[in-house]
Amino acid sequence: MDNNCDYKNGKLPECAPLAMAYVPMQDSVKPYYNSSQALSKGTLFPGLDLPFMNMINTGDLTGTPLGELMALDFVAHELVLYLDTHSDDSEAFDMLKSILQLAQTANEKYVKLYGPLNKADLLKSNSFTWLKNPWPWDYDAKSEG
Repeated sequence: MDNNCDYKNGKLPECAPLAMAYVPMQDSVKPYYNSSQALSKGTLFPGLDLPFMNMINTGDLTGTPLGELMALDFVAHELVLYLDTHSDDSEAFDMLKSILQLAQTANEKYVKLYGPLNKADLLKSNSFTWLKNPWPWDYDAKSEG
């Protein structure tokens, strides 16, 4: 087994069976993209960033409250998937807890400014504000932030 692999290469077991599909195990939570890059790239991990037919997602929500919230939720989801196979990685779990706290704060900020994102956000409302205009995509979000 080659122990000199970088983050873009996984490791196979020493005696991997012939003619059997096998996905190499991701070695580490590092390196990783920042949350807005992860959302844009579709993965938290640069080693898994393999754009289909070299088409790069150029959508940019950076600097918007909704973009921040989406990026944090995406990173939390990616870390949970990573922890499914690396449950003993305490650094990744600490990172997940930190991201979840940031996401909770960002969600509260967003709801206060723009209204509910999901039904549970209505718990703190004084009235039914689900259909209150303008909708999130109607805001000039970069100037509102």
